[in-house]
Amino acid sequence: MLTNLEEEQPPEAYCDWFAVERQNGRELDVGYFRHWIDPMLPFAETLLMALEGGVITSATLTDGSGEQEEDWEAAEARAGTRHLSSPAIRARTSSPFDYAAQSRILVVTDVARDDLKQVAAAYRALFVTANGGALGIFTAIHRLRAIEERIRKPLGDAGLLLLAQHVTEMDPATLVDIFRLETRSCLLGTDAMRDGVDVPGEALRLVVFDRVPWPRPDLIHKARRELFGGRLYDERLARRKLRQAYGRLIRRADDRGVFVMLDSRLPSRLLNAFPEGVLVERCGLKDALETVRTFLIPAA
Repeated sequence: MLTNLEEEQPPEAYCDWFAVERQNGRELDVGYFRHWIDPMLPFAETLLMALEGGVITSATLTDGSGEQEEDWEAAEARAGTRHLSSPAIRARTSSPFDYAAQSRILVVTDVARDDLKQVAAAYRALFVTANGGALGIFTAIHRLRAIEERIRKPLGDAGLLLLAQHVTEMDPATLVDIFRLETRSCLLGTDAMRDGVDVPGEALRLVVFDRVPWPRPDLIHKARRELFGGRLYDERLARRKLRQAYGRLIRRADDRGVFVMLDSRLPSRLLNAFPEGVLVERCGLKDALETVRTFLIPAA
């Protein structure tokens, strides 16, 4: 059944498609789907416009992608406030954390991102060097499972507990609770771990990202890409995911941590996803291991 809001919108406000759900090579279901191309339009019209006032806040609301005005315009599109009759009041506050002193960012240049043996070896070496307290983030579930299978035994031999989303039946919240308590543990995950983990202190001191998180080019993404700026839209999405992943590291004033990207193809234009002043170094895996070892000594 269409709502009044849907009835008022032209067909081009939506993206429609058929999809077949498959599992283990078997076709399980088929469906017809309709999504808003701009999902913030119904959000604004059904919620924001009914409020006397509201506050929308996030550490990744702006992404540092361009001039300040462009940054805010992109943020307002993301928050839905551009659909309001009166302009939103903008405010930005500085972080209480000294990111430059508390963290390092490493882009490893000699690991082939599509060679799972090399990627697994890098994860194993980084996790062991950090002595646990490590979060591995993946852009695809099949990559996570392939790496988990390769590193479980070596990490166990080193006395480290390995937890993994999409491998066990435990829900993400339970995995995070165990990870938070076991400081010599490692956790592998995808989007939910990248955006929703709050683990301050020694339990999380290393984040390793398997590859640049470019958006998947499905039909709804292609429609939104056309509406929101093409390549710049892709870059904003990737930049926000990088910022969210980095944000898992520093949760309080005495935290220290290292963020490692195992993809040499990380473009320099995305580096402004990270806080200003934080050292970003492109290096080989050997040098990355040395940085992890020396930088995390005070927190180990």
